[in-house]
Amino acid sequence: MSRLLVVDDDVELCGLLEEYLRAEAFTLECVHDGGTGTTRALSGEHDLVILDVMLPVLNGFEVLRRIRAGSNIPVLMLTARGDEVDRIAGFAAGADDYLPKPFNPRELVARVRAILRRQLAHDSVIPSGDILTEDDIAIDVSGRSARLSGHDLALTAVEFDLLVELVRAAGTVISREQLTRKVLDRELSPFDRSIDMHVSHLRRKLGPRAEGSERIRTIRAAGYVYTRASRLAGPTD
Repeated sequence: MSRLLVVDDDVELCGLLEEYLRAEAFTLECVHDGGTGTTRALSGEHDLVILDVMLPVLNGFEVLRRIRAGSNIPVLMLTARGDEVDRIAGFAAGADDYLPKPFNPRELVARVRAILRRQLAHDSVIPSGDILTEDDIAIDVSGRSARLSGHDLALTAVEFDLLVELVRAAGTVISREQLTRKVLDRELSPFDRSIDMHVSHLRRKLGPRAEGSERIRTIRAAGYVYTRASRLAGPTD
């Protein structure tokens, strides 16, 4: 049984989630303020945190920053519907995914299970020398580590999977739909900008090449491509 921590001050919602998630074979603990949520998230007793943005004592972003300072536990953030600023801030602080309120409980379960599958793959690694290289990037696919010019890249599980998909297809455009399916383990839904935000954060961590060229380009109405230094073509957004 996976152990979930819900940090949300909506007591009625927590009661409904507790009833629904227990029926889906999860164990659940609910707390209702950011201070307690931070303490419980860092206790090491849970497999995933479901974290609301609007909380008393500490807001969700501050809770997430404090969690990330001491733990890599997966965090699914609950945000106001249509508030892209919250989603951008959540991903920047280290959220694994987000779900806008109000939401369908089945969608919540699907997101939770997808995150837990990614985390299991990230944690259960056996270094095997399966190395993928492109430019100055070296990726140990089985060991789930990546290096840039010999230095370790501090990537989230999602960012690592995203880098692998892009580098494996270097020079070829991959659609947002394909990346969402392969990296986030779900179908792309309308107005879902999750994959774009993850790409943006990955770009920032990689930086440009030494000569200044962009590594990951947005191809308008098509998707993303990890460029090869000798083949930089195509209109961008």
